[in-house]
Amino acid sequence: MNLSDLDGMRRRLIGLVPAATLDDERALRLHFAAAVWSCLTEPGDAVAGAAIAALGADEALELVLRPPTSADKAWRDGLKRWKPRIGTVDDALAAARRAGATLITPTDPSWPHSLDDLQAHVPHCLWVRGDVSALDARRPTIALVGARAATTYGEHVATDLAAGLVSAGVTVVSGGAYGIDAMAHRASVTAGGMTVAVLAGGVDRLYPAGNAALLGRVIGGAGAVVAEVPCGTTPTKWRFLQRNRLIAALATGTVVVEAGWRSGSLNTAGHAASLGRPLGAVPGPVTSAASAGCHRLLREYDARCVTSAMDARELIGLDGAVPGVGTDTRIDDRTRVLDALSARATRSVVEIARRAGLDPEQSAALVALLELEGRARRVDDGWQLAAGGARV
Repeated sequence: MNLSDLDGMRRRLIGLVPAATLDDERALRLHFAAAVWSCLTEPGDAVAGAAIAALGADEALELVLRPPTSADKAWRDGLKRWKPRIGTVDDALAAARRAGATLITPTDPSWPHSLDDLQAHVPHCLWVRGDVSALDARRPTIALVGARAATTYGEHVATDLAAGLVSAGVTVVSGGAYGIDAMAHRASVTAGGMTVAVLAGGVDRLYPAGNAALLGRVIGGAGAVVAEVPCGTTPTKWRFLQRNRLIAALATGTVVVEAGWRSGSLNTAGHAASLGRPLGAVPGPVTSAASAGCHRLLREYDARCVTSAMDARELIGLDGAVPGVGTDTRIDDRTRVLDALSARATRSVVEIARRAGLDPEQSAALVALLELEGRARRVDDGWQLAAGGARV
């Protein structure tokens, strides 16, 4: 491997970066070096991060390829960790190309600079599948996280929050896992909004497998799936914990929807608090162990109580929809659902969907949003038009 071999670097990055990057020698070196660093290090490697911050990704990598005769112990230990992985770089880049991934680095206009708050622990690059613009820092972003073993209550709240947020132009970030994460992504997709799933493994391995179809829908047009580790990387407990810092850093604020006393979601909350990001938690039944972690955040960490999408928007300083971004874009569909509701008869989601001419999943998300607006109400196993929720 040689950073003076421009043709070799260009050949390896074809299909992963814009053509303009391939034609710019400095940009080419920086992108290739960032990709290599993502292969050599584990997430959050502070020794590598400090060297890159001081020298740049390419010059720091030169010190790995041609190490100085003398170096401090931390650097020598780093070399022992990194050098055995140099042989994995070509396979990782080839896997990324097969997966249709895009490589973005801190020098790219599309880089989400909120990650820079991680300082020495900032990722060297991001591997992205889907719409890179989902990472646009100009869009307000809220992380919705919670238990994998979610209750029906938690899933319902996550659905309502996500649908209400994306309809107001807020991007929903989560971790792609079962439970609360999956419901947040699914509701965002169904409501026609933008969502970002941050994985602990490579973006070529949609994990967990049971959510592969959902993550495929995100990639297909509803947002992006991202990771800091290269393609081919297996998710491990350590990488999940490190992944959580990215979720917290990407988001303007974090809301924990449901979490047990020792839930991994509290790790994400801890990262959000350490970064000075607003933190919210959804209260649950006091008898529910699945909400004990949320109650702990409310009691011990000054988390704000969040019970609606409006509360979540207020958490990050938004009083209404984002001007010019997703503002009331689904008003026609909401009107169709309102037309399908009755003030007297209780109708199921399937019946509402049939009357509105929409699919049941879409109708479920929209009627939940109308409930948040006070225009629909749940009655037993169905829905009615709420008092004052008349069609306009």
